Amino acid sequence: MSLKAVLFDFNGVIINDEPIHLQLIDEILIEENLQPQRVSERQASLGRSDRACFQQLLANRGRVANESYLTQLLYRKAQAYVVELEKIEKLPLYPGVEDLIFQVRSQNLKLGLVSGAIRQEIELVLHRAKLAEHFKIIVAGDDITTSKPEPDGYLLAVKRLNKEYPELNLQPHECLAIEDTPAGIEAAKRSHMQVVGVANTYPFHMLQRCCNWTVDYLSDLELERVQKVYSQKQPQPSATEC
Repeated sequence: MSLKAVLFDFNGVIINDEPIHLQLIDEILIEENLQPQRVSERQASLGRSDRACFQQLLANRGRVANESYLTQLLYRKAQAYVVELEKIEKLPLYPGVEDLIFQVRSQNLKLGLVSGAIRQEIELVLHRAKLAEHFKIIVAGDDITTSKPEPDGYLLAVKRLNKEYPELNLQPHECLAIEDTPAGIEAAKRSHMQVVGVANTYPFHMLQRCCNWTVDYLSDLELERVQKVYSQKQPQPSATEC
């Protein structure tokens, strides 16, 4: 078996913007005359799509949420996200992102991004950070109807990579996912991918229980060592959940 592609999560892996998202969600709830998120709800939202988060938050407050209402809330949040990023002179990218992308490209591996964030937010950050050229394949929250921990986003990324590179004949077990939350890790595992957990959002020891590799920082990941594991044997998938 060989490693052919590396799939990045976005929020919590490429950019440290979770506090911004949580703040904007609270502001929208208050504008809708609803209570802001409880601590348990904030924790449960990590790694899940905005649509799934709003659906659950509204349900918890007894508010009926049809698709047009949800879409309106997502659009409002996306517009507010743009405004918030414009206030920031330097984007809060995680250290090691550019170096890891360089490692991936230099070893002729394909790159993709799988996130629950909507495309407008993802592309805004990637263009401003001058990373857009590296991510031809993006699966965003508005591309699928499910959310992590469901595997649909990762499986769609494999399909899109095969469409972009027909000669690749990519299979899910030939992909490496980089995640920071239990929901994201479970989604990748259910797609039969190997997973690197980066301890940006959850403690190292918690991720270590359910990932194939765990690092404190992206800069700690040695991709060549990971590739050797792929080439030497079939890694044993872990059934352990976070």
